[in-house]
Amino acid sequence: MPTKVIDLTRIAIFQKKEIRKTIYKNEWYFSVVDVIFALTDSINPRDYWFKMKIRVKSEDGAELSTNCRQLKLKSADGKLYLTDCSDTEGIFRIIQSIPSPKAEPFKRWLAKVGYERIQEVEDPELAQKRARAIYKAKGYPDSWIEKRMRSIAIREDLTEQWEIHGVKLQKEYAILTAEISQAAFGVTPSQHKKIKGLERQNLRDHMSDLELLFSMLGEASTTAITKTEHPKGFTENKKASRRGGKIAGDARVNLEKEIGKSIVTPQNFLRKPRKSKKLK
Repeated sequence: MPTKVIDLTRIAIFQKKEIRKTIYKNEWYFSVVDVIFALTDSINPRDYWFKMKIRVKSEDGAELSTNCRQLKLKSADGKLYLTDCSDTEGIFRIIQSIPSPKAEPFKRWLAKVGYERIQEVEDPELAQKRARAIYKAKGYPDSWIEKRMRSIAIREDLTEQWEIHGVKLQKEYAILTAEISQAAFGVTPSQHKKIKGLERQNLRDHMSDLELLFSMLGEASTTAITKTEHPKGFTENKKASRRGGKIAGDARVNLEKEIGKSIVTPQNFLRKPRKSKKLK
């Protein structure tokens, strides 16, 4: 089974500068241009990176690109693009060639971030503890955090089943997720984000209690169908995803009839609730 890049781009902060990172083969990989911008404040970090590779090669014959992999990271427009990334060791090598007073504090920061990931690989519970602490600091109540942690576990179970049953490409994961969402909520994740006025933010972190519960029901139902019927490949899993989402969708529609308002709402969980429109 081929190694899969986890489809989650995270933002790390070094001295108020954002550095995108993702996990590949259980290691953090960091955006090289983001690191360069954080250390140099260059107005064109991509050009800086291009010229630095030429300079280093001419000076000592080293190919800095050999320390990099092109991984998909989310850009400012919300889309994923192949980006030069390097692991902790590779970034250490790169910043040796960057004259910057920030180099030493950045090395300490980088070592800490890398070590945290190693800890999480050895003890997965640490990742959940950190996630709980972050949500708590943002003001989420314990009851919501418990649902969010459960939704993460359900999602991981589902994606594992997709991989076992022949779904390999990240774009296929996105399409299957959209199928579940469309059947469960009547909107795709991108449409759902627009309703909430979100851009790069994680949709589920802004869901209401009920939105989160129906999202979990759709994915848990899809997982149960997949484990029972063993669909093979993208097309069969797409059908199973639609059926799993429909189970949540039917439940949502029934509840909406009872309460007279839409479950899908522009309300952010932590903001003051807005009035929902009555269903026609």
